[in-house]
Amino acid sequence: MTSLHITRILPAPVDRVWAALTRPEALTAWFWPPRLQPRVTADPRPGGEYRIEGTGMAVSGRYVEVDEPRRLVFTWRWDGDATESVVTIDLTGLGVKTELTLVHDRLDGDTDRDNHLLGWNDCLDRLAAC
Repeated sequence: MTSLHITRILPAPVDRVWAALTRPEALTAWFWPPRLQPRVTADPRPGGEYRIEGTGMAVSGRYVEVDEPRRLVFTWRWDGDATESVVTIDLTGLGVKTELTLVHDRLDGDTDRDNHLLGWNDCLDRLAAC
């Protein structure tokens, strides 16, 4: 098993970033490209579930830790995948900006890590633009 780590400074206050990570209508705006017609359901509380679907792909899991607006931990499983990984997002408010640190653990080797790194960077580029 392997992990990936990403740190970004986002041009928005921590409350706005938290909302973008936890509100279904906000997740729809940045998580996947609009061409994939994303649909999101989310119940951001410990034990709550989420599902993000787009044309040809879907991911789902459950929230493990929800510490608004500082930390979000959730499981991650692609439809059709046998393995489940864990994503931890920590937010630090920097006034009108936010430092976001994302750690994706329990990935199945270097290729899986590299694919998720590409995907997360693509998602976070769209989040920063929101």
